[in-house]
Amino acid sequence: MPKILAIAGGVGGAKLALGLARVLPPEDLTVVVNTGDDEIFHGLHVSPDLDSVTYALAGLTNPDTGWGVVGDSFRTLEALGRLGAETWFGLGDLDLATHIRRTVLLGQGLSLSQATADITRHLGIACTIAPMTDASVRTIAITDVGDLAFQEYFVHRGCEPRIAGVRFDGADAALPSPAFADAFRRADAIVYCPSNPLVSVGPILAIPGVRHAIENFAGPRIAVSPIVGGRALKGPAAKMMEELGEEVSCVGIARRYVGLCDALVIDDVDREHAAAVEDCGMRYFVTGTVMHTEADKVGLAREIVDLIDSWSG
Repeated sequence: MPKILAIAGGVGGAKLALGLARVLPPEDLTVVVNTGDDEIFHGLHVSPDLDSVTYALAGLTNPDTGWGVVGDSFRTLEALGRLGAETWFGLGDLDLATHIRRTVLLGQGLSLSQATADITRHLGIACTIAPMTDASVRTIAITDVGDLAFQEYFVHRGCEPRIAGVRFDGADAALPSPAFADAFRRADAIVYCPSNPLVSVGPILAIPGVRHAIENFAGPRIAVSPIVGGRALKGPAAKMMEELGEEVSCVGIARRYVGLCDALVIDDVDREHAAAVEDCGMRYFVTGTVMHTEADKVGLAREIVDLIDSWSG
């Protein structure tokens, strides 16, 4: 089996990460996760993308939303609202346990990597899930109503402001997390999960040295398009790309990954765009990429692993 460094963020990233975890031995998979949209809520350090991946691999994800914990309630949040606290960011009662534990561990002097390893170990996750960095990086949406922290833009404002760009405050002083750096040394292949290229993958690429390392990576670099049939299956990727003047299609995704990707996995409905993907200097692979069930996730992961196994430069 190939050793894979998976780059992930958001619901789509968590889905493929689960598939890869089902297909690969745990020692052969490292999932590096975006932390640019981490935020402090009610004094707690919340890492939404880390938690989405963690809950997915622990079998805890709420299937109705794709995020949060299955069977969760929101009585604590309701009580906070009665006390005058802002409650626009939904934190369930079971979900709060993760944020409390993370905040306690960080307060004891552990790094975010160490806190994540502790949490995933207790949840029975055998592969490595790691933050992109242990430093503080904040994704900022540059919009027509001003600069907004990503959760303010995404959750509180519902992505309504028109976006003009994004920046990643603190990225220039960050370093890849230890597990991220180690995965670069050990990996046979890099897989970009179907995550928003601007605000899930973008913060990871903004860490000094990461883009250069990916550009010079010797093995296959394979991305799964998060845009299917001209729309994002989840999240604001399509809206953001359109407002930035980019083509909202798998071709737009390919253009984002020029120099960073050798093959783009596109959905059957986008077969007509295959030649345009090739024009971006990368191969294409057509299959079903929409993951509704665990079988879908495992099936797509297995196809990607088979593609890597059969790869020849």
